[in-house]
Amino acid sequence: MIKSKPKKAYENLEFLHSRDARVIRILAEYLEPQRRLRRQRVRDTIVFFGSARAMPLEEAEKRYRPVLEQHGEDSNSPEARIARAQLRLAEYYEEARELARRLTEWSLSLKDGHRFIICSGGGPGIMEAANRGALEAGGRTIGFNISLPHEQFPNEYITPELNFEFHYFFMRKFWFLYLAKALIIFPGGFGTMDELFEVLTLVQTRKLEKEISVLIYGHDYWSEIINFQKFVEWGTISEEDLNLIHFASTVDEAFHKLTEDLKRKFLDQRKFWYL
Repeated sequence: MIKSKPKKAYENLEFLHSRDARVIRILAEYLEPQRRLRRQRVRDTIVFFGSARAMPLEEAEKRYRPVLEQHGEDSNSPEARIARAQLRLAEYYEEARELARRLTEWSLSLKDGHRFIICSGGGPGIMEAANRGALEAGGRTIGFNISLPHEQFPNEYITPELNFEFHYFFMRKFWFLYLAKALIIFPGGFGTMDELFEVLTLVQTRKLEKEISVLIYGHDYWSEIINFQKFVEWGTISEEDLNLIHFASTVDEAFHKLTEDLKRKFLDQRKFWYL
C-alpha cells in the first residue's frame, strides 16, 4: 500500500540536477532572467568587459609601490615589470569606474529616465569598477555572474534585484548581448578576448540584427595585444570591417563617442528593443 505521493518531476532536485534535465536548466537560464529583467523594466544596457584581475588604484599602490621602490622604477626585473603592469591595470579600473559613473549620470538625465543601465560580468576587477561607478552615480546596475571551479563571487555594487548567477557561459553571453546597445572592452585576458571576438563575429555576419556600438578602450594595452590592421593586410577581413569598432584612450573620448552614438542610433530615431 502506497503511503506517500511521489515527487512531481519539477520538484525532484535529483532529477533537475541530472544530465537528463540539462535542457530544462538551460531553458531556466533563459526564462528566469527574462522574467526578472522584464519586471525590473530593463530594456537597454551598456556592457563593460575587462579583466577580473584589475584592482582599485589605492589597493594597487599599497601592494605594488613598495616593490618599485625596492627594485627601482625603471628596473627590468620580473617583480618590477609585474608591479608596473598592475599599477597601470589599476588605472584602468579607475577609468572604467569613472566612465560608468558618467554614463549613468547621462542616462539618468534623459527624459526617458534611466534607460541605459550599466551591466557587467558581476565579478571583481573591471566588472566591479563598472558596477561601482554606476552605483556611485545613483543608478541601478546589473551583474551577470558565472559559477566557476574557483568561486567568483558577485561584487558588492550590483543592484540586488539585478544580481544573476549563470551556470552556462553561452546563456550568460546571450543575456549580455540581447539588451546591449553598447559594449566597452577594457584590457582583459582570454575571457575578454572571447567576448570581444564573438561580438565582432555576430556583427560582421549580421547575425546580430540590431545596431550596437563596440568601443575598445586603452590604446597602450590593445596596440600591443592585437594588430587589427594586419587582419586587413592578410586579407582575412575587409577594410570596412574595421568600421565595426571604435577606439578610445581617455574617459572623455569614450564618453563623447558613446553618448553621441547612442543618441544617433537609439534616441533621435526612437528605436527600442523590448524583451
